[in-house]
Amino acid sequence: MTYGLNEKFLNGQPDLEATRAGFGNGLLTAGEQNENVVALAADLKGSVGFGKFAERFPERFVEVGIAEQNLVTVASGMAHMGKIPFAGSFAAFSPGRNYEQIRTSIAINNQPVKILGSHAGLNVGEDGVTNQMLEDVAMMRAMPNMVVISPGDAVEAAKVAIACANDSRPNYIRVMREPSPIFSTADSPFEIGKAYILREGSDVSIFSTGTMTVQALQAAAELEKSGISAEIIHCPTIKPLDNETILNSVRKTGRVITVEEHQIVGGFGSAVAELLIQELPTKMKIIAVDNKFGQSGAAAELLQHYGLTVGNIVEVAKELVQN
Repeated sequence: MTYGLNEKFLNGQPDLEATRAGFGNGLLTAGEQNENVVALAADLKGSVGFGKFAERFPERFVEVGIAEQNLVTVASGMAHMGKIPFAGSFAAFSPGRNYEQIRTSIAINNQPVKILGSHAGLNVGEDGVTNQMLEDVAMMRAMPNMVVISPGDAVEAAKVAIACANDSRPNYIRVMREPSPIFSTADSPFEIGKAYILREGSDVSIFSTGTMTVQALQAAAELEKSGISAEIIHCPTIKPLDNETILNSVRKTGRVITVEEHQIVGGFGSAVAELLIQELPTKMKIIAVDNKFGQSGAAAELLQHYGLTVGNIVEVAKELVQN
């Protein structure tokens, strides 16, 4: 299936919306489609995008207060009784504070709770290091039974919410605070476990997840000016990976770069490396935060400081291809 990029994005004038807001729109739709969908928040319903759902379905919304451990255990109990609970908080607190309860109450029992980790990554900005969650993918993808998803834009995030409501497994979804460019369309496909080729190429495969896919697409356009053909594969599902799509691309290009707004250890790049080392050892570079904590600053400044930019992707790709 052809992915079909957004025309406004291709013309350099994309619409901007936060993935947390897009997820909230999808949650509302999921609630309209299925009366078993419920939502729980830890005193952050507006911040995590649950406001519309709570207003439309007040009888299906639970405010647990600042109690993230209680948030996920109550959600697990509701799932056991046949509900489809979405539990939302900041990623720094869920799974940052309640990992043991997620593991024991949700994952071990394979309860279909949907855990929304909002305000992930560096783009929390001035809130600083304590709220900049860069380790959540590593934590959650190591957990048996857990699906891990990082939508690329607000339109895709809405589709993620609907798909998760129809998925029988525990899900972890990481979304961002700041508005980001919308590169997909209402017709662009999304399916849990699938990766998508956004741009075909022959010299290097660039795999990206979350909102970093925007930088990957822009880097491909810059690389083309230097005669380098980059294939861009968007991987909204980090676990389970779309092994077939990844391996087919790598067989063609023989070079790999991964891009993510997360620690270099244990994240999306590590997941791709684990696949390749077993199936198809390949020259590879991981672009991520290099084993450092975040700090207070504007989101754009932080991405620049930690090397999560178009320019750095271009530089790494040129070095990989030329060597």
